[in-house]
Amino acid sequence: MSTNYFFKIIRRPEVLNKTGWSKSTLYNRLNEGLFPSPISLGSRTVGFVESECNKIIQAMIAGYSEQQLKDLVHDLVANRSVKF
Repeated sequence: MSTNYFFKIIRRPEVLNKTGWSKSTLYNRLNEGLFPSPISLGSRTVGFVESECNKIIQAMIAGYSEQQLKDLVHDLVANRSVKF
C-alpha cells in the first residue's frame, strides 16, 4: 500500500504571520538552528515546509528548551527525503 505525502510550501510572509516574528528574528532563529531552513523553489526563490513550521510552533507552545528545539529542527531537516 502506498502512502501519498502532500506538502505545502509557504513563503516568508506567511511564516512571519504564523509566528509573529520580525524578519530579523526569523533569520536569527535560522542561523541559531532553532527553525527549519527554507528550501529552494527556483534560482532566487525559497519557501518553508508548512508542516515543519507547525511542528516547531507546537514545540514552542509545549515549552521545549533551546536544545530540544535544535534537535527537533535537525531531525525535521534530516527527514526531508521522501521515498517514491
